[in-house]
Amino acid sequence: MAREETLTLAARTIAKASRVVAFTGAGISVESGIAPFRGRGGLWEKYDPAEYAHINTFRSNPEKAWILLKEMLTTVSAAEPNAAHHALAELEHLGKLRCIITQNIDSMHQRAGSSNVIEFHGSFRQFVCLDCARSFETDELMFDLVPLRCTCGGLLKPDVVFFGEPIPTDTLFRAESAASTCDAMLVIGTSAIVQPAASLPFIARKAGARVIEVNPEPTLFTELISDCRLVGKAGEILQRMVAEVRRIVQQEGLEDSYMLKSPGERSHADRDTGH
Repeated sequence: MAREETLTLAARTIAKASRVVAFTGAGISVESGIAPFRGRGGLWEKYDPAEYAHINTFRSNPEKAWILLKEMLTTVSAAEPNAAHHALAELEHLGKLRCIITQNIDSMHQRAGSSNVIEFHGSFRQFVCLDCARSFETDELMFDLVPLRCTCGGLLKPDVVFFGEPIPTDTLFRAESAASTCDAMLVIGTSAIVQPAASLPFIARKAGARVIEVNPEPTLFTELISDCRLVGKAGEILQRMVAEVRRIVQQEGLEDSYMLKSPGERSHADRDTGH
């Protein structure tokens, strides 16, 4: 199928769906200047995650873990949301995107204007003391001297999931609930390697959802569950896709009744579906 036909098919699938979920990985933030973890130019070419990104390293040798963390924090703090992030925010405003499940810890989706984001691996917005559990906003901390420590003397850890740590139970429940109740899932910029995150599109497909993949390279999703795949830069593809969704929605009156609810009614609906 030609690319234009595939894009139109994807847009029509989203426009006609009522419970669309986006599942995003590191690839969506590459156009913001944030390096992916895997593949050419990825962080894991430079840092062995088993050494630098494992919770045991953070606890026993935090100075080593902070070599990676400082580079990541510097990069994320200088980055801005790109066209792909903004396109998903617009899709939400059109009433066609119920929520985003992201593996990213950079908060780009929220900064672009998305309001319902499940951060599967946490974020850099807060740090938490490993001893007393006190939390600190990242903006109120100074990073001149690391590792950071709490006033109680305990290590301050970014509120992200390190290797060797489980996904928080509430986060896992919300993500699996969103995946199992959606009728279309946009899969963007993810390698289909990291578990348990990579299981979410399979949960969606098993529940009957259409899976639309936006990735530069084939993945396990491509082979097993994707109904259509769009190849190229996520920013360009999503901008064009959302423009087509907007045209279809306006032409055919396919606004999502969810977005017509009051904020209180939306909150109640989200609780009912685990969002």
